[in-house]
This record gives sequence, structure tokens and C-alpha cells, in this order.
Amino acid sequence: MIGTRLDDVDSPRLIRSEHGWWFLGNQTWTLLKPDQVLPDGVVCPDIEEFLQSNGAYRPRIPQAFALTVLTTTSCNLGCGYCFQNTATDPTGGSRPPRIGRQRLNEPTVEKIIKFTADRMATANLQRLDLLLFGGEPLLNPKGCLMLLDRARGIGMRGASMATNGVLLTPKLAKDLTAAGLTSAQVTFDGSREDHDRIRVNHAGGATFEAIVDNVARTTEVTNLHWTLRVNVSHHNFDRIEEIFDQWKNRLDPSRCLVNFAWVGDAGFGYANDLQHAEEVGKAFLGWHIAALESGYRIVRPGMKTTCQTCSVPGAKHGAVVNADGTLYSCWQSAGKPDFEVGTVDDGYLDLAQTAHRWVQCGYEYKTESGNTVSEFQDRLDGQILDYLYTSGRL
Repeated sequence: MIGTRLDDVDSPRLIRSEHGWWFLGNQTWTLLKPDQVLPDGVVCPDIEEFLQSNGAYRPRIPQAFALTVLTTTSCNLGCGYCFQNTATDPTGGSRPPRIGRQRLNEPTVEKIIKFTADRMATANLQRLDLLLFGGEPLLNPKGCLMLLDRARGIGMRGASMATNGVLLTPKLAKDLTAAGLTSAQVTFDGSREDHDRIRVNHAGGATFEAIVDNVARTTEVTNLHWTLRVNVSHHNFDRIEEIFDQWKNRLDPSRCLVNFAWVGDAGFGYANDLQHAEEVGKAFLGWHIAALESGYRIVRPGMKTTCQTCSVPGAKHGAVVNADGTLYSCWQSAGKPDFEVGTVDDGYLDLAQTAHRWVQCGYEYKTESGNTVSEFQDRLDGQILDYLYTSGRL
């Protein structure tokens, strides 16, 4: 089997708090007293009835079609851990071989828009959320602008971009926002010293200062909002907190959300040996608090959710499209041989043919046991919620 299926059920979470229990439902955070949860970890019936009446158990219903498009599969950086690498650089440099090269063009944009409009009609969704993806999407700025322009005609309510930020000049950012781009995610591989050792260009050169400078200059001339993804592994763990001083007085915290993300080990020369241990959890908590105290927003813990695109075979509420118009179940498998599930010309292949190719986010990451990771996340999320509650931020 090429990939594995994950649990595809959205559900509330019940996690311990210093003050009792946190119940995390659909856009709800409820602090329960210790005696409102039975010894076996089940919410008391009267409390459950109250939570249900306040919508905590209501199903999460997609409000917009989620479209992810790779505008190019090429990238101007040579990150060793990238899931689109097919091997390590045989010369020992920063040019690892990658998935096949594709570049979005105007005819394919038109086909993607027609395919998407048809899928939206089938799903009875009138609004569209677009993600520009790659490779590095800004290696094909014309493709990005064409796609944004056409997507506005079928109900685009918002558009985001996952970019390394190296090519994002103020002029290009102004053109993208005028076409409908509303937010962007850039990634930092820890603080400057570690980032410039890990996230390098093809010549092995540093990128930290270029990314910070581009985000700062672009913020001044657009209304873009940012997600600052900070990758975490044993390669950069010890110096993560230094990043706040390195961003200080350069980035606008009010326009930024910070997300600390465990680096997925995809198996090509970048093993992440960090363990889900208590001291690691304390560091994660400290970084979240430092972000809040510096004025940034963080991702609030929530109920257990699944991706609306890849969690259900057939992708009723979303699609992932490579630059050549080939369909995939997930952004992580896009462009990889033997993971195709259809084309924008012909639609999805019969599920009987593609069930083994229908994978979900994180399908190839190597990690510790599910229980270890789940317990780590519950403990961390409970502590974050306790801090938000006691500091008046919840």
C-alpha cells in the first residue's frame, strides 16, 4: 500500500486543566469544574446537555470550497527535510533532486477554474478559499496572478499563499493583494543562526534576513496578514526563543500569527530526533507565552479536526491540483508518482482504483506512538488554555 488512512472524524476534546477540565468543542472553550467530569473521564449528563444546547457538539460544516494549486513544483531553496525531495543531493550540496518539474500556464488555469466551479456546484458551495502552493509559488508570479484573477469570478472569498518569502518584493506583493491575496505563510527554521544553516538557497547561502526584510517591507505597503511558521526539531530546539528579539521592531506583531510546528521527518537526510518529552513540552509552552507577551497571536487549541480536502475519499469539499492539472488527495502527495487520483479534464478516477493513493496530511511522517503524541499535545494545550484563561485572553 502506498499510503495509510488516518481517523477521519471531527470530535470534541476533553483535557485536564489546573482548574478542572477543558472541553474543546466546535469554536467553544469551556472550563469544567473537577466534579463535572466523572472518574472515568466522561462529562456528567447534565453538563453534556448544556454543552450540546450551546453548540459545542454541532458538526463542523464547510462554508467554502478549499482549493490548493501548485503554481510550480520548482523551488529556489534546498531545505534537506522537504517532503518534495526524492533523495539527498548526491554532491553533498543544497540541490536535492525533487518531484517532476511542472509550471502552471493559462490554459491549465482555465481548466482548473472550470473544474472547481463544477465541484463547488456539486457540493452546493458558493464561496472559494484558495491556497497558492508549490514548490515556491513565486517562481511563477504570472501563474499566481492569473489564478487569483480567475478565481474571483467563481466566488473567491479569500486567498492565501505558502511561500518561503525570499522572492516576495513589495511591488509583487501589491500586485498579488490587488488580485485578491489576503494572507501568506512564511517559515523560519528557528532563530537566525539555525535557520541560516538549515533553510538555505541552492548555493548554501543564508535566507533569514531576506525573509524578515521582505515581510517587513511588504507589511508596510499591503494589508497582508501573516502566519509565521517556526519549525522545531532537535537541530534548532535550544535557540528557538531568540527569534523574538530578532523579529523585534521589524515585524508588526498585530499582523502576525505564530505557529510552532514539529518538523515532519520524511526520511531523506533530515531525521528529527526530538522526543515528545515533558521538558520539550515546557519549552513549547514558554515559546507560546513569549509570542503572546510580544504581541503576536497564536493558534488556539481546539477540537479534533480533519482536513476537509483529504479526509474523505472523493474530496467533496476541496481539491489539490498540481501545476499540470493533475489531481492529488493531499498537498503532501502532490506531484509524486503513483499518487495521482484524477485530472481537471476528466475528474476523479473511480475510488476503487485510487483508494490506496488517497492519503492524508502527515501520512509519511515518522513519529513516536500515537498515544505519546496525543498525550503530549493534550498536556501542552491544557497549559496554553490555562495561561490564556488566567491572563484574561480567553
